[in-house]
Order: sequence, then structure tokens, then C-alpha cells
Amino acid sequence: MKVTVTKNLTDSLRRCKLSFSRSRIAPLYPQTRKRFAQHWLRSETALDRIVKAAALEAGDRVLEIGPGTGILTQRLLPAARSVVAVEIDRDLCKRLVQRFGKLDNFLLLQGDILSLDLTAQEQTFSDFFPINKVVANIPYNITGPILKLLLGAIAAPKIPAYSAIVLLVQKEVGERLTAQPNSKAFGALSVRTQYLAECETVCDVPAKAFVPPPKVDSAVVRLRPRPFPVVAANPRYLETLVKLGFSSRRKMLRNNLKGQVDSDRLTPLLEQLEIDPNARAEDLSVEQWVFLSNHLSPV
Repeated sequence: MKVTVTKNLTDSLRRCKLSFSRSRIAPLYPQTRKRFAQHWLRSETALDRIVKAAALEAGDRVLEIGPGTGILTQRLLPAARSVVAVEIDRDLCKRLVQRFGKLDNFLLLQGDILSLDLTAQEQTFSDFFPINKVVANIPYNITGPILKLLLGAIAAPKIPAYSAIVLLVQKEVGERLTAQPNSKAFGALSVRTQYLAECETVCDVPAKAFVPPPKVDSAVVRLRPRPFPVVAANPRYLETLVKLGFSSRRKMLRNNLKGQVDSDRLTPLLEQLEIDPNARAEDLSVEQWVFLSNHLSPV
């Protein structure tokens, strides 16, 4: 899709107080489009918690993914130096144009965030870059690609990293991102994400906080660059090891790693970490995964 850039437009929509009654919601919330997995957040409490979690300061340049009707945007703009909003829906872009046009610290990019080249905009709109914080109410069906875009991967972390990323995600995904070892939610996604960032749950958001309500509850999570206590000597090998380790959650770790790691090498390392040789992948912390990788890596 061709990306169009809109700046310095007209602000004609008055700010309306949110109401949960259908009669007052209609003017604020346009018809949703299933292909964009749209659900409009209407909870004042959730919106305020998102902004508070971002801890915005006067010098922050913010990226907002999927601004929708602008209900979160209107809270970000007064608190930050600037907001770059990326919206794929052309009709919603028109609403945003009408609403925030006279504000010099608002930049609207129309396009798909997963294919949009933000670096190409930096020279033209230098006042809005570099971006240091991200706030987003993202479609749940592209959470994985969005996380990879914002954080990078174990073998290729995003540099420079954002100082804070606040996301509204499916509650189950939020639990996996923030899960601790020895829990059912702790998996490969937990290890990969927590290797790159400190993850915490800000609050849960029930389905009824949206129009229309999704089938699942949501959660606000905050990700911040992680000061690594242990760094992987061979990040690509760590990625491979984690993928294999969690390939079958019901099996012991040593069985999942058969063919990749000789059990005669693995067992002494687990004992050194004071981990049961019969442990499963979810029993190891991120630091312990890195330790194993560093000692088992062929390079």
C-alpha cells in the first residue's frame, strides 16, 4: 500500500465525554472493519493507565500504532513533544485529520506499520524523530510481528532500543510475555521477549471496555530494555536451543534437545545450575537458558 503522509490539518471535532450508553457511543465509534480486527477502547480508566505507564515527559517523541478514532492520541499529544501516528484505515485517517490538524506536534502516516519504513520519514520530518517511546492498541492477530518489529530478535535486537513500549494485548499473550519460570504460561515467547526487555503487566482490561467487545479479555503490558545480567555468546544458537527446548512442553528438556545436545554434556550443566535433570523447558529462567547456550554452543 502506498504510504501517504499528512501533517498540520484541521481540528473540527470537539472532545466528547465517554459514555457506555449506545446512544452516545454511535457518534464516537465508526463501523469496524473485520479485516483490520478493530475494537474501539472506551474505558477512561484503561486509557489513563496506558498513558501513565508510558511515563511521558516533555521531550518524548512517541510512536502510536493504530490510533483509530484518536481517543488515546488526545491524551498523548499534551504530554509528549510529538506523536507519530500510523493508521492503516483510510477512513480513520480522515477523522484524525479533522481532529488534530492544527497541532504542530502531530504527524499522521497512512499505511501498514509492518511494511512502513519509518527511517525514510526521518529526514523529511526530523522534528518527530528519533522516536523513543511506543504506545499502541494493536490488532491481536499481528502481536507477534509487532513485537519483533519493536524489539527485534535475540540474534538481532533493535538498536537503538526504545526506552519504553506500552502495548494493549490479548490477556493470554500478556500473561505469556510476563510469565515466570515454573508456570504454564512461561514459554519460548517469554524467554525471547524477556531476554530483550523487562516485562510487566500494568492492568487487565475486560472485553466490555471495547466497542464492539472482543471474545477475550485484554491486558496492558510495559516493556523496557533489559540490562542483561548474562549475554548470549552465540545469540542464534540460543534462539535454536529455546525453540527446540519448548518444541514439546510435556517432554523433559533433555529429550527435546536430543540430536542437538548430548545428554552427557547437558546433565552436568543442569546440575551446576541446581536444576533437576528431569526438568522441562519452562523450569529454566532466561538467565539459565543463556548459561546453557553459552556452554553448549559449538562456536
